[in-house]
Amino acid sequence: MIDTKGRSLELFYIDGHPDGMITAELFNWTGHVFVTPRTRLTEALKREEAGYAGVYLLLGEKEGEDFAYIGEAEDLGVRLKQHAAASDKDWWETAVLVSASANRLNKAHVKYLEARLIAMAREIGHTPLHNGNSPKLPGLTEADIAKMEAFLASLMVVLPAIRVDMFIQRSRPAGSSRPVPAFEAAKTDQAATESVRFVLNKPRIDLTAKAIFQDGEFIVEAGSQARSEWYGEGGQSASYQPLHDELVRSGILQMVGTHRVFTKDYAFRSPSAAAAVVFGHSVSGPAAWKLESNPDISFRDWQARQLDAVTEKDASE
Repeated sequence: MIDTKGRSLELFYIDGHPDGMITAELFNWTGHVFVTPRTRLTEALKREEAGYAGVYLLLGEKEGEDFAYIGEAEDLGVRLKQHAAASDKDWWETAVLVSASANRLNKAHVKYLEARLIAMAREIGHTPLHNGNSPKLPGLTEADIAKMEAFLASLMVVLPAIRVDMFIQRSRPAGSSRPVPAFEAAKTDQAATESVRFVLNKPRIDLTAKAIFQDGEFIVEAGSQARSEWYGEGGQSASYQPLHDELVRSGILQMVGTHRVFTKDYAFRSPSAAAAVVFGHSVSGPAAWKLESNPDISFRDWQARQLDAVTEKDASE
C-alpha cells in the first residue's frame, strides 16, 4: 500500500522577498495559488493567472482584529481592481488568488468553491468576514462535486503554508480527542505505560483545566475552566489576548458561574498558549501544566524524559 500522507509543496518568491509576491503549488494538483501584497497589485495584475477564473481572499485587519473577504470571479484581475477602488475595503492588505492551471475552473466551479470557503470560515470562526450573505451551493454533477472537494482538500494544505490559518479547525466536538501513550517504559522498567494527560490548577479561585497531548497538539478538553476575563496587561503579556478574545467571540469559551468553560475540545499550538487562555495572562505553560497521574512532573519534565529516551535509544543502536 502506498503511503500518501506526505505532500510536496513548491513556493516561489517572485521578487525574492518572503513578504512579496508568492506562488504556491502542490505536486500533482491542478490548483495554483498566488499571493500579492496590495502594494504590489499593479505588478500582480500583469500576470497571466490574474486573468483566470477562481476564488480569492482579501486579508487584513479592521479595528485591531483579523478581517477577511472571500469572493469569486471569472476574471480575478478585474474583480481585484474593483475592490482596490472600493471605499469600504480600505482595510485589506493582502490578496490570495486561487485558480487552476490552463484556466480550467468554470463559473459553477468557482461559485461552489466560494460558497464552501465562506461556510468553512464561518463555522470555524477564526476570522470575521466582510461578506454579508452566505451563498448557496450551485448545482453541480456528482463528479464535479467530488473534483471540487478534492481541490479544496489540497487548498487546505497550501493555505497554512503561506500563513493563512483562518481555515484551520482547532475546536473539536467534546470528547472527540483521546489520550495516547505518554512514553514507553524502558525495557528494564516494569512500570505501566502512562497517558499524556495534563492538569492545570489555580486553587485560590477554584479553577481547573485538563488537557491531553496528541499528535503534536496540546488539546484542552471540553468542560475545562478558564478565567472570566483577560487580566494580563499590555506588551508581551498580552500576546495571547487576541486568541482569548477569539475563543470568547466564537463561543468556545462561555460563562458558567464565575468562570468561563470550554464548550468543545480545543487544540492549541503550545502549552503556553493553552495556559495563558486558561489563566487570563501569559505564563510558562511547560512549567504550569502537570502530569495528571503525577503532579510533581510538569510538561517540561515529561518532555525531557522523551528526549532522554530518544537519545538513549540512538546510543544503543
